[in-house]
Amino acid sequence: MFLQIPTPDIVADSIPSVKEELSMLKSLPVDELLSRSVNAIVTLAINIAIAIAVFYIGRFIINKLYGFISTLFEKRKLEASLSVFVLSMVRIVLYFILIVTVIGILGIETSSFLAIFASAGVAIGMALSGTLQNFAGGVLILLLKPYKIGDYIEAQGYAGTVREIQIFSTIICTPDNKTIIIPNGGLSTASINNYSKQKERRVDWTVGISYGNSVEDARKAILAILYEDTRVQKEIGHEPAVKVTELAESSVNLKVTAWVASSDYWDVFHSVNEEIYNRLPENGINFPFPQLDVHVNQ
Repeated sequence: MFLQIPTPDIVADSIPSVKEELSMLKSLPVDELLSRSVNAIVTLAINIAIAIAVFYIGRFIINKLYGFISTLFEKRKLEASLSVFVLSMVRIVLYFILIVTVIGILGIETSSFLAIFASAGVAIGMALSGTLQNFAGGVLILLLKPYKIGDYIEAQGYAGTVREIQIFSTIICTPDNKTIIIPNGGLSTASINNYSKQKERRVDWTVGISYGNSVEDARKAILAILYEDTRVQKEIGHEPAVKVTELAESSVNLKVTAWVASSDYWDVFHSVNEEIYNRLPENGINFPFPQLDVHVNQ
């Protein structure tokens, strides 16, 4: 869209038409001139009255709509900073539309004004494309809630607990206490592994025992450890299990599974690991070392 700027030739061409209209007005009778003047004043007064009425009605509608959106955000428990920003943007856009409408009612040409505003909007949008993408991502995250504060997530090559969800970025804290700031634009379009989304998680262990040891004895010893732990679920469908998964080079590998609350995952994982290491040798079960048999032929 191009905005045509009047050239001197165009201005010069428009001067005779103005002079012609002035000379025509001078040639009109006084009665007709007064009649036209009164009609113009009445028309202007009516337009001003309509514009004022439209302005106040529009302002009333904007306030009602603003209150409705604000109440909706409160019910959805939207982030406070995002709520204030979105409400401000909504108010500015609605008032801009209202002012343009009022100007049009008064008879003022608005096409050039709209063209300038549209051009400025395009320029600002191109300059802030990355920032606007992060803002849009933050809005989607806060509305759709793929994760929330306190969840343990893995995304963009990082894993940690969500500490803050800001408008433009999400802050997570890794297990070794590193603070990672991830832009929301990438988070809203990439895959996210939310470990805290479900209330329960399955813990898996791989336990290698020596060849010649009894698999059944190992299974009984491991199940005894799991059933003694009150954090491990025992109901049907989530009961602990021990199965042979691989006959490896130096060991018979057992896969141990148990269901726990998501918040107990790591505590159970580490404590059961320690119990297996301490108690299996007491039941005659050995943990093999990698070994290689070398035969020398003389």
